Amino acid sequence: MQCRTACETVEGKLGNEKKARIALVKTSDRHEGVQRCMELLENTVEGFDVLIKPNFNTSDPAPGSTHNDTLRALVGALRSQGAKKITIGERSGPPLTADVLREKGIPQLLEELDVGLINFDELPPEEWVQINPPGSHWKNGFIVPRIVTEAPRIVATGCLKTHQFGGIFTLSLKLAVGLVPRRGYEYMRELHDSPHIRKMIAEINYAYHPCLIVMDGVEAFVSGGPATGERRKANVVWAGHDRIAVDAVGVAILKELGTTPEIQDRPIFAQEQIQRAGELGLGITSPDCIEIVTSDRESEEYADVIRSILAKG
Repeated sequence: MQCRTACETVEGKLGNEKKARIALVKTSDRHEGVQRCMELLENTVEGFDVLIKPNFNTSDPAPGSTHNDTLRALVGALRSQGAKKITIGERSGPPLTADVLREKGIPQLLEELDVGLINFDELPPEEWVQINPPGSHWKNGFIVPRIVTEAPRIVATGCLKTHQFGGIFTLSLKLAVGLVPRRGYEYMRELHDSPHIRKMIAEINYAYHPCLIVMDGVEAFVSGGPATGERRKANVVWAGHDRIAVDAVGVAILKELGTTPEIQDRPIFAQEQIQRAGELGLGITSPDCIEIVTSDRESEEYADVIRSILAKG
């Protein structure tokens, strides 16, 4: 979906326009934040199998990786909304995915929750598909797991943090890097050696279409990242159906916390990840297209702060 003179979204018309709805909850309780955010948004998973794409790049504590409490809360909320079979799929790196999963205790957690697990490292060649986005900055496109192109519903969940290795920030768009393999062709070297790294991050998102993105901002990295960095309490959880809107709000939160010059001194919609994703039609292209919804006074007061930052572009 794109936003040019009008705003497109799944929530329906709001006045003469339609907007990307972002649910925001000010809380230090991940379970409360996830549950309340999902209650504020349209149910897009009822009756469908769901693939969850987390942030398990490494096993470092949140926001270095998805907090296990966030994952537990998300699975519970999806089940309460009528999701059928739930599976988690991920590729870690640089550490091996199996090692990251083990160190985080994910196999035991998923057994307890009756949730499936797909280690993308272990998929055979026939389970990968070639993707070539229009105007791609990748030399010959890239491959992603077939399941992420065919899953009935995908839910992405990420953290609030900066990225010191060229990404600038790592929110929901950056999650897609975990869909591209490290084995075989050296896609990660091509990515990190390119002056177009942020555009290439956005282009990976052309391969899949999550129906819901839930972001854990209880703690943030305001510099460093993605595995370790300068920590700051943000005490916020936010969620939405539009990846660009979700990331725009995340960048605004980082600005409010005080962060790197690359984020602080640049308009949100001038960030290359966000700009390129908009060019590909993956979401909104203007802050005017974002509607932040809340359900309590503290969250609404914080949402007003974020709205004012978004209004600057």
